[in-house]
Amino acid sequence: MALTTKLAGIAAGAVLAASAAIAQTYPERQITLVVPFAAGGPTDTVGRLIAERMSADLGQQVIVENVGGAGGTLGAGNVASAEADGYTVLLHHIGMATSATLYRNLAYSTTEAFEYIGLVTEVPMTIVARKDFEPADFASFITYVKENADTITMANAGIGAASHLCGMLFMQAIEAPIVTVPYKGTGPAMTELLGGQIDIMCDQTTNTSEQIKGGTIKAYAVTSPARLEIFPDLPTVSEGGFAGMEVSVWHGLYAPKGTPPEVVERLSASLQTALADPGIAEKLAELGTAPSPAADATPAALKAKLEAEIERWKPVIETAGVYAD
Repeated sequence: MALTTKLAGIAAGAVLAASAAIAQTYPERQITLVVPFAAGGPTDTVGRLIAERMSADLGQQVIVENVGGAGGTLGAGNVASAEADGYTVLLHHIGMATSATLYRNLAYSTTEAFEYIGLVTEVPMTIVARKDFEPADFASFITYVKENADTITMANAGIGAASHLCGMLFMQAIEAPIVTVPYKGTGPAMTELLGGQIDIMCDQTTNTSEQIKGGTIKAYAVTSPARLEIFPDLPTVSEGGFAGMEVSVWHGLYAPKGTPPEVVERLSASLQTALADPGIAEKLAELGTAPSPAADATPAALKAKLEAEIERWKPVIETAGVYAD
């Protein structure tokens, strides 16, 4: 018994020593930041902003790798099965929460397959339409859509995409089904909206702000609790009587389950450093969002957010009865 206890103590000490050594030397080579969506999309934009600043802080390059497909679950699955050494991390958005219900045969657990690093940002959504859409304001927009729901088309970037989720909330809020047209990403959906082949869409400010400013699409409302500084004239959905439609596309940073705590802590500290950079804040502000505060860029805050969002979206998805598998 004494020998067993002694051996266990030696083993535990070796593990602690190894962890300490990893923490002191990490990172020794480049880190891959997997974005589970196509290049040029809203999440990719956020990923490249923080990757550049984290590279400077960590002293090693953080390289963005786009692994699109299956509503973000392909890239997330790759990270879930990657070596837990801190050299492969994942930037995912609200889809990390909704995929737990949307995919009934998901190959990994969204809550158990990862270590949490921290929240990155919460991007509000905008309700937009082709530039020649008839309604003049949000109130008339709601009335018009309800009266013409059987002929209006709503674009989204595919099942599980933020635009799809926002669209489901919108249809439930106005109690009217709309013909939805899924695309393989936000880019093609926006192209069709710009061309007038699609009537309306709900998408992130990181994807719509430039088009709104340029007048190439028509904006009706934002889904944030308060009006946005870059669009002060756009009402919130709450002002229009739809408080239940408030939604933001939050982004979080994850590592494979089993990544050493010291490495997770180092990554979280680096994330906080990146988000505190005034340059990052300025670039995100141009896109209608802001970096998460230091208190949210932590493992505990991201874990709590994910769990709460899974509970929020589960009944919405089940009521809609739309699944990805």
